[in-house]
Amino acid sequence: MAEALVKVKEWGNSLGVILPRQFVKEAGLETGDEIIVMKKRADLKPLFGILKEVNKTTQELKDEMRKSWEHA
Repeated sequence: MAEALVKVKEWGNSLGVILPRQFVKEAGLETGDEIIVMKKRADLKPLFGILKEVNKTTQELKDEMRKSWEHA
């Protein structure tokens, strides 16, 4: 399946995207074809550094998870 990361731009009172040539070629698109818009890309930036306050090593965290799985 062909995929492309495109930016939405304002066109008059509407919004639109420009599809890269390689995407059009891979998808076999022609004028008048209909396509499905997949989804908005998630912003993952807020997740980085979320565990800064955890004062445990990765191994300690894995050990804790394994213990909780044994008791489930």
